[in-house]
Amino acid sequence: MTRRSVLVLVSVVALGAGTITSSAADRPRVNATGYAMAGSAKPSDVTRDGGYLRTIGIDGVTLDGPAAVTSVGADAQRLRRSAQRHRRKAVLLVSNYTDALGDFDEPLAHRMLTSPRHRASVVKDLVRAARGFDGVQIDLESLEARDREGLLAFTRELRAALPGRSLSMAVMASTDDRGYRARGYDLVALADSLDRVVLMAYDQHGPWSSAGPIGSLPWVRRQLAYVVQVLPRAKVDLGVAAYGYQWGGGADQVSVPQARATAGKRARWSARHGEWTARLPNGRRLWWSDRRSLVAREKIARSAGVHGVAIWQIGSSGRLR
Repeated sequence: MTRRSVLVLVSVVALGAGTITSSAADRPRVNATGYAMAGSAKPSDVTRDGGYLRTIGIDGVTLDGPAAVTSVGADAQRLRRSAQRHRRKAVLLVSNYTDALGDFDEPLAHRMLTSPRHRASVVKDLVRAARGFDGVQIDLESLEARDREGLLAFTRELRAALPGRSLSMAVMASTDDRGYRARGYDLVALADSLDRVVLMAYDQHGPWSSAGPIGSLPWVRRQLAYVVQVLPRAKVDLGVAAYGYQWGGGADQVSVPQARATAGKRARWSARHGEWTARLPNGRRLWWSDRRSLVAREKIARSAGVHGVAIWQIGSSGRLR
């Protein structure tokens, strides 16, 4: 997941600290997961959704060296208890994100994945950390082809250590087997051990590229089309962004409220891309994905017959609609 980053009669969705409403007349309920970052999201963010979110993915632990994970903090436990009190599943995310890099650390993940001893130690730590949670999601990103066999072994070992609980994985998007293998994934083999695969259908563009949509609708359809060819549709969630990027000055990543405030009357909806954009003075450019973007991607998920959608992230300030 990036750190830079459905329904009954009327439902209220917490995507950001505010709420949005939508009618079920034209949008039947889909399975929805919302990701919450410990230390950022509040317990109220996981409950103020009118029953929309069925699962809360809590970004709670990271690799602490190649043979351990960090402990689950009090904020993550509060999010878990809030989710479960309101009949949402609470899933613990484990990632290789490091504050020192401000990004995902592939060499660190590689050291863990290629050592049976390190993998066993991390699995033991995760089982301990995930006590009380309904499952675990693997969020190891920026991997390389050299990590493929280790990731498969780690997934199988973690699956065996979590009987009765769910195991899922977030995967960076591609449109073919070669692309996934280059990113460290053997999708078909991994799926045997996973209850869910979350396709991160966002970050098509970002501060590392020229300005463009976070994940345009044609691009999203292409990424999803390949995944449903090789995986059972019931195991697939379509990842949806709830943030934006700014190019040409200022902060790289922006929340939806920040994007709207910055864009003002210059904001324009792109029906082709299913996102908002704005061209600002001094050469700045904004693209962002919000509630309207989510509705468009729900339609793609339903049309493809996949399990649901997964939204990164809930808990940012302000309203999405």
